[in-house]
This record gives sequence, structure tokens and C-alpha cells, in this order.
Amino acid sequence: YMSFQGKTAVITGGASGMGYLCGECLAKEGANIVLVDIDEERLRGCVERIKAAAGHDRVLGCAIDIRQYDKVVQVRKAAVDAFGSVDILINCAGGASTRVLNVHAEFKDLPIEVIDWGIDVNLKGALYFDHAMLDQMAKQNSGVIIHLGSITGEEGCAVNVDYAASKSALMYGMTKSLALYGAQYNVRVCCVSPGPVLTRPGMAGMKTLQGRAAQPQEIVDLILYLCSDKAAFITGTNYLIDGGRNVMRNKE
Repeated sequence: YMSFQGKTAVITGGASGMGYLCGECLAKEGANIVLVDIDEERLRGCVERIKAAAGHDRVLGCAIDIRQYDKVVQVRKAAVDAFGSVDILINCAGGASTRVLNVHAEFKDLPIEVIDWGIDVNLKGALYFDHAMLDQMAKQNSGVIIHLGSITGEEGCAVNVDYAASKSALMYGMTKSLALYGAQYNVRVCCVSPGPVLTRPGMAGMKTLQGRAAQPQEIVDLILYLCSDKAAFITGTNYLIDGGRNVMRNKE
């Protein structure tokens, strides 16, 4: 059993997919939730649904662009003002730039603005939140940070180079470096890197050793475990949860 009673979780990308599901599950286990997303209207609906599902009102929505550091700092202030702490940070915001922006071309022909978007959202956005929330976690002398990586960061991708580069950086350089830094403040840092997940239909066609894509809950269950006191001895590591997709490459 994992209790998050009295803990405060800040979750980016909180108005959809695994970000929303993390918020709902943590709220049901007693956590205070700060959902962050750029889509203000959708975010409002998500906040109300989580309140109803969890049976409490300790859910805050912050509609910001994670590429703006001053707005990220405002999220930290809002969380501390409302709940007194930031105990958990889950960086779910992101996506492949070519898909999200609907600009499809090979790498050499992509507008540089598309590549900038990919780096700014997938890498810098997470780094901004890590930087801002660690300031509060250091004052508390406790905290957990979760990065969301991707099998693409392990495999590479000729189509979404900026996405693969960002995810690799999250999975290894950032997770290890911040674990080294955070240890002095009793802050743990881990990364969860899914293979295909059924947050959208296109994922179903990706091959895995198990012949299927993951249910979102399977990924969220691992995230929640790493956020909990049961994982108190785990930091600085990346967890592939990919149905064996990565080991398939060794068979080819």
C-alpha cells in the first residue's frame, strides 16, 4: 500500500494522458495535486474530474507555457501558498514536435522553429521545473522528481531527432546529474521510459516482445511506486517499461 496523504505533487502535462492519470491516482491516495498544462479550458475540466474522483478539493490547476521560466516559478509559489510544500514533481509534458505541430519533413528540411519547439518543451521545460521545484525541495530537505523518458531515447529516431535527443538527455544526463546534486537535500530523481502506450491509437502498431502496447495505468503504477516511500533507496536510474521492445533489437 502506498499512501501519499499530505504530500503535494506537481504534474506537468496534467490535462491529458499519463499526466492526468498520475494526478487522479495520487489524489485518490490523499495527495494534494497541482496540475500544469497549456490548455486552460481542458485543464479546468481535469481539475474538476479529479476532485470528484478523489472526494476532496485539494486540486489546483495552473495553465502556463512551460517554456517560460517566470511562469514555472509562479507554479512553485502557487503550490507552496496552497499546500505548504512540493514533495513530488512528475514531468509528463512533451511530445514529438513533428506530430504535435503537424509539420512533416525529413530532418534537413524541418523549419528550425519545429526543432526549437521540441527541445524547449521536451528538455528545457523539464529542466526549468526541476530547477524551480528543487529550490523548494532543498528547503524541505526532501522530494522526488520523475522524468518521463521514452524508448525513442534509447533507440534513436531519424524522423524526430530533437525528440530522441531530448529524451536521451532526460533519461541519462539529467536524471543522473540531478540525482547526484539532489542527494545532499534528500531529493531522489528517477526516469520512467515507456515503449508504446495506448494514450493514442497510433501506438498500437509499434512492435514489442509481448505483442501489445501498454495500458497507461501500467506506466502510472511504476511512476507512483517510484514516488512512494517504498522506493526510498532508488535514485539516479532509468526504468524502461516497454514490453521488451528494446531487447528485440538484440535479436535482429
